[in-house]
Amino acid sequence: MLLQGIFPPITTPFYPDGKIYFKKLEHNVGLYSKTPCAGLVVLGSTGEAILLSDQERRDVLKAARDSAAPTKVLIAGTGVESAFETLYLTEYAAEIGYDVAMVRTPHYYKGQMKPANILAFYRTVADKSPLPVIIYNFPQATGYDIPAELVIELAEHPNLIGIKESSGSVEKVQTMVEATRHIKRTAVVTEVFAAVTGRMAAGGTGNGNGDLVPAETLSGGMKTNPLSQAAAAVQMPPATVKTRTKEVGFQVMVGAAQKLEPSLQAGAAGAILAFACAAPTACFEIYAAWKEGDAALAHEKQDRIAQAAQRVVGDFSVPGVKHAMDLNGYFGGPSRLPLLPLDAAAKNEIEKLMAGIKN
Repeated sequence: MLLQGIFPPITTPFYPDGKIYFKKLEHNVGLYSKTPCAGLVVLGSTGEAILLSDQERRDVLKAARDSAAPTKVLIAGTGVESAFETLYLTEYAAEIGYDVAMVRTPHYYKGQMKPANILAFYRTVADKSPLPVIIYNFPQATGYDIPAELVIELAEHPNLIGIKESSGSVEKVQTMVEATRHIKRTAVVTEVFAAVTGRMAAGGTGNGNGDLVPAETLSGGMKTNPLSQAAAAVQMPPATVKTRTKEVGFQVMVGAAQKLEPSLQAGAAGAILAFACAAPTACFEIYAAWKEGDAALAHEKQDRIAQAAQRVVGDFSVPGVKHAMDLNGYFGGPSRLPLLPLDAAAKNEIEKLMAGIKN
């Protein structure tokens, strides 16, 4: 599976009483489906997955899948502390049409998270998973930072296709990229080198139009800027898809929006960014400029969001992301306890930071 571009790890909307607000989940997924993002991550940290029951996780996966455009790659966060429970949720995600499983590092028994434990965990999951697997490393939340050398060793497994590296270390990204360059795999892509999802291959849920319409066609043939060119095409949900193959390696995705541009320069394939929940286009513009080789524009676009991304995501966490979403046309709403609502000062700061970042 091709994992290139920007992926928002979508939030889980709640009513004030803490119940899941499925209509707003569907609303948000519908809006993300119209953005240039490559896909969506459901049940990541930003989705408060750890605060959901087993049945709620399944319900959220199903609702998001039903609302997403068939052309968007769907990544399910299926990591639970045990390999058994991880596989149980992964099998369900595969059954309903997800493309990739994202499995966070187990961390509760930190004293036992030795190399042998981590290797056994991921190899067991990858051996039995019906979906390709990406490792999810988020040491700020788990308190465990998987060493680069373990990732490099795990990368040899044919069903472990990448990692979401959220430590924020560009040096670690570069180390993993360089040490896994020898890994060569093949991904099925469209004629414009976009990922082919399982839902596309199955016919999707759209109007049956099998064409992939180039962006310049919709602009009347006018010359497009690098950002629109990088989007490659406006993809209608096809009944049949003409495909080709593309060589890919072990795909390193990053999770720090404030370091996206240097991470791409270090070899990252793309990013899963909480900040993209509120500002998907602003994040995509960095990726698109880098993809087009315009380093100056990529740096300019990076500077534009760096402070906001650090404060909104890094400092205010999920409640901050949700408030920023409320400012940009998405539904953020409340979080679940133990996450508390923001106070007036925090909201005011986020509103100022997001004033020039609209989508």
